[in-house]
Amino acid sequence: MFRKNSLMSDRDAQMHTLEAVMAALIMVGVIVFAVEATSLTPLTSSTANAHIEAQMQTMGQDMLNALSYAPYGHTSALKSDVLNWNGLEYVWNGTAYESRSSVNSTLTNSSLVDMFNFITTPRGIAHNVHFAWINEDGVSISRSYIYNGDPSDNAVIVSKKVILSDYEVANVSSFATNTAIPDIDNSTGFYNIVNVKMTLWRM
Repeated sequence: MFRKNSLMSDRDAQMHTLEAVMAALIMVGVIVFAVEATSLTPLTSSTANAHIEAQMQTMGQDMLNALSYAPYGHTSALKSDVLNWNGLEYVWNGTAYESRSSVNSTLTNSSLVDMFNFITTPRGIAHNVHFAWINEDGVSISRSYIYNGDPSDNAVIVSKKVILSDYEVANVSSFATNTAIPDIDNSTGFYNIVNVKMTLWRM
C-alpha cells in the first residue's frame, strides 16, 4: 500500500515539474515576442520626435504667415526683407548674422532676424533661409539668405511666396545685379515671385 502511494506521488511530482517548465518556456516566448515586436532602435523616429517636428512645422509656418501680413496699402515685413536683400549670404556667429563674403557686414535690417532672435535662437532651434525664383529661361534658382549649417534628419521646411512688382523695387537694375532676381516680364508691372524657404531643426 505504501509503495503504491509512493509511485503516485513521484508521478505527480514529475507532472508538476513538467508543467512548470512548460509555463516558463511560454513566458520566455511571450517576452521575446514582445521585445521583437517593439522597435527599440535609436535611429527610428519616435512619437516624441514626430511631435517636436509637428510643433516646429507649425511654428515656422506661423512665423512666415505673421511676417507676410500687411495692412492694405503697406508692404509686408517678409517682402521688405526680400526687397532689402543685397544678395549676400549671412551666417550666425553666436551673437549676430555676419556676411560670409563681405567683411564687417552684419544683417540688421531684417524682420526674419528679429523673429529668429525672439523665437528660435533662445530655444536652440537652428534655421536656414533660402530665396528661390524663376529666371528668364524658366529655370528655378535658389540662393542662401541665412545659413546655419547642414540640417539634421528631423528638419522641417516651410515656405511662403512673395510677389514683387516693378514699382516696389527701388532700382530694378541694381536689385537684379545684386540678387540675380530678374524682371521676367518687362511688358507689365509684374517683376517676379520669390519663394522664401525656411528650414528648422533642433541643435
